[in-house]
Amino acid sequence: MCLGIPGEVMELVDQQGLRFAKVRFGAIVRDVCLEYVAGAAPGDYVLVHVGFAIARIDPSEAARTFRLLEELGQAGELAAGSGEDEAARVAS
Repeated sequence: MCLGIPGEVMELVDQQGLRFAKVRFGAIVRDVCLEYVAGAAPGDYVLVHVGFAIARIDPSEAARTFRLLEELGQAGELAAGSGEDEAARVAS
């Protein structure tokens, strides 16, 4: 099953000419590619799938979705892995 995880854009970052952001998912911050969501800015909430923001979403919907994912035990996948994001690997 493919999941999109809601997160808050904290800071915009340029990575090798691509538009990225530091995105906060609860207590975890990851680098996310913003190339598919042109107008995303700090303070916005985005839906993220495999390291790419795919849509901007309402803050209340983001909070509700993240709580639901935590209840289902699906939010733990954010802490898995080496800390290097999929999108960052694709960009290099």
